[in-house]
Amino acid sequence: MKQILFVLITFIVGFSSCKSSIKNPASDIERPNILFAIADDASWKHFSAYGCSWVKTPGFDRVAEQGILFTRAYTPNAKCAPSRSCILTGRNSWQLEEAANHFPNFPAKFKTYAEVLGEHGYWVGSVAKGWAPGNPGEIGGKKRELTGPKFDKFKTTPPAKHISNIDYAKNFEDFLERRPKEQPFCFWYGSTEPHRAYEFEAGVKYGGKSTDEIDEVPAFWPDVDTIRKDMLDYAFEIEYFDNHLQQMLKKLEEIGELENTLIIVTADNGMPFPRIKGQVYEYSNHLPLAIMWPDGIKNPGRVVDDFVNFIDFAPTYLELTGLTAEETGMQAVTGKSLTDIFYSDKEGTVTEYRNFVLVGKERHDIGRPDDQGYPVRGLIKGGYLYLRNFETDRWPLGNPETGYLNCDGSPTKTYILDTRRKKGIMEYWQLNFGKRVSEELYDIKADPFCLKNLADSSGYINQRENMFAEMKQKLTEQEDPRILGRGDIFDNYEYSGSDRNFYNRYFSGEKLSPSWINASDFETDLKE
Repeated sequence: MKQILFVLITFIVGFSSCKSSIKNPASDIERPNILFAIADDASWKHFSAYGCSWVKTPGFDRVAEQGILFTRAYTPNAKCAPSRSCILTGRNSWQLEEAANHFPNFPAKFKTYAEVLGEHGYWVGSVAKGWAPGNPGEIGGKKRELTGPKFDKFKTTPPAKHISNIDYAKNFEDFLERRPKEQPFCFWYGSTEPHRAYEFEAGVKYGGKSTDEIDEVPAFWPDVDTIRKDMLDYAFEIEYFDNHLQQMLKKLEEIGELENTLIIVTADNGMPFPRIKGQVYEYSNHLPLAIMWPDGIKNPGRVVDDFVNFIDFAPTYLELTGLTAEETGMQAVTGKSLTDIFYSDKEGTVTEYRNFVLVGKERHDIGRPDDQGYPVRGLIKGGYLYLRNFETDRWPLGNPETGYLNCDGSPTKTYILDTRRKKGIMEYWQLNFGKRVSEELYDIKADPFCLKNLADSSGYINQRENMFAEMKQKLTEQEDPRILGRGDIFDNYEYSGSDRNFYNRYFSGEKLSPSWINASDFETDLKE
């Protein structure tokens, strides 16, 4: 009997140990360092790991080759402040009250992962653009540092006008040198590139680029030299972001910290061009993502097609650091940890449940009466993008007479506006700036530029209705005020910038000129 009991106990202990090691291959690894690198306004296709020949990104490519390249990574809300809010909290923007908007007052009730890790043994810091634009609020009379304390001291001479003079890589090195011994770190590398403005033709003058290199101009823009050069200037700034990433990877390798550092490289929203940044189409929300972690990711070099959401980053960090949202004072997260993908050796489709993503927006930049937004919700699933536009009487990119303020000034924007103003061509203006119908449905595999709306096509009625029903169910479960009939709350949240109530002030005669658009963007001759 004693021998039988001994064998049974030995079997149970051995089985338990085996089960534990299978569950988490990284369970015996010390808490990983975290380097989060985020470009400012870059669409997913424009990194060379995705096959783009006219943008060279060896740093991003290295992370992909030695880790995982994700082909379906999305932000829920394609504008700087709300997208970054989702990253920091693990919640969709419609679950973040004021932080659903651009230029908001960040709600005090929502703690960020950076604040939490700083309270639980991590050396935390950031460089350049963290959470912005908006008012982060205060704690105990001190301004909140939502992405961690700033390391911006070291400067450099940028290669073109409008590129930041902050030496991102040198400041990361300073952050590492000042880290207490043996303390894990969490660092936010927030480049301000390729956000506008650009020095015109910098890509040609300094980058040695040629307009002939561009293999594809989005079909919602005219294919002309002016726009191609604008795209090359954008590419030049992506490469500058990537250059500093390369330096950071090299530094981690030199000090022996690369192996146990989780490195995530992405962008906050799509490229700062008409119909992309600030909108809810494929090029708006679909973003680059490569993740590397030599000590933790199995079978590196994989390409993964699961839908990955920006709200998945925070729960990943919490799991890997042994924390939970509840014990740290964070609001409950909606995203799901990515460790099931890290610890798998599969590529392609790894998990069955990551088969959709929800997208949407509320108020972005101002420019409508009473600072109204342009509310949208959407579902991407099964190769289709479904969108519901809730206020179709409003202008999607802001009112024409105040400059379409939800679209940055650029040579591309001016050229498209001039196709109508000077040539009487309506096609490109309508695609980029015109009003929209209440429902949109696109086959994004066949139509990645989202040009052919299938919502009213007879063969797609069931597809449209099913996607709306599923979207409504999921958003109801997340207690989205817009779906629950209380969407006006988003328009009534205070705008924290100095341009609040811009439309009303402008038409009362106040001299106003927002910095992010050109003077020629204002419309005086539009006839609806």
